[in-house]
Amino acid sequence: MQIVLASKNKKKIQELKRILGDLSIELLSLDNFPNLGEIVEDGYTFEENALKKARYVKQKTGLPALADDSGLEVEALGGRPGVFSARYAGEHASDEENIKKLLMEMREIPEDKRQARFVCCIALVLPNEEEKVFWGYVNGKITMEPRGNSGFGYDPVFVPEGYTLTFAEMPLEEKDRISHRRIAIDKLKQHLVKFTQLYKQNLS
Repeated sequence: MQIVLASKNKKKIQELKRILGDLSIELLSLDNFPNLGEIVEDGYTFEENALKKARYVKQKTGLPALADDSGLEVEALGGRPGVFSARYAGEHASDEENIKKLLMEMREIPEDKRQARFVCCIALVLPNEEEKVFWGYVNGKITMEPRGNSGFGYDPVFVPEGYTLTFAEMPLEEKDRISHRRIAIDKLKQHLVKFTQLYKQNLS
């Protein structure tokens, strides 16, 4: 069975493929549909953005579609960058530029006041119009400077609760096990197991 992930982010695609690898699913991405066009993420919440992307891709491809919207919420910044995490320093900002802006805004915030959490919302939209949303959260804190070369996004400045390493310093397998995306994907995976079983029954 094919499912389209509404993303061109190669690291995100690889992460999902690693976690969903034991299911009978061929995970496609927007790279497989170059004429699909750009999807504007103009929602005010993670759920709005995830559902908008998944609905659009399902409508255009006719295939089950997955979309996630995820980001970083910093307590001392009133929840920013939130839904603007990927474009915090500008519409086409790099990870490094976003991190630089975040650390600049937090330069006077002491280490014991740098609590934050990663949020992931995954939307699944099926051809029969069924829609499901799955959430994942991981609490932690923001470091004073970037550390590590793995991962992507804000991983180099985020230390999950109970750990001393940033996500970017961890082996991918360890990050995959505890990340906000993993928590949401595990919930998605439970639903997909049932869905793929029904799909196989309908084919037989």
